[in-house]
Amino acid sequence: MNLIVACDEKWGIGKDGKLLCYIPTDLKYFKEKTTGKVVVMGRSTLESLPKSKPLPNRTNIVLTRKKDLEVPGATVVHSIEELYETVNGYVPGDVFIMGGASVYNELLMNCDSLYITKIYADFDADCHIKNVDEIPQFKVVWKSEEMEENGIRFQFFEYKRKIVKKEK
Repeated sequence: MNLIVACDEKWGIGKDGKLLCYIPTDLKYFKEKTTGKVVVMGRSTLESLPKSKPLPNRTNIVLTRKKDLEVPGATVVHSIEELYETVNGYVPGDVFIMGGASVYNELLMNCDSLYITKIYADFDADCHIKNVDEIPQFKVVWKSEEMEENGIRFQFFEYKRKIVKKEK
């Protein structure tokens, strides 16, 4: 599985149920990475999308504890185990975790690739993910040039899980 997220300098990802800021280049990057793929999100993330509807041109999976939730155009699962059963039929590299914070933090260590947009600002976020730079199992394998849009500096990073060699 993969994880895709934009975060500020303190690993904040949202405030009041919304994105921290509007960066069209980041939204384009997200769309390029996830179109034609599987996206996994929590119910609150679904509700934060335009018209609270699943993303087009993707297989949408919503992870929620709400047993009676029905989402036209999406598969609803109620546990991590049920999520794994559902994504088992897909190529692991085609599955993207896209939020929110509890889903990211629950599934982070099960991902092989992380696509992180680092925003060089502090937005006083109320939702955070774990600081990936402090997790020894991941290393940066690519980063873009630093960019600026709407007065906001940001940079794309790709992390991969380190392969641990077993001793004989």
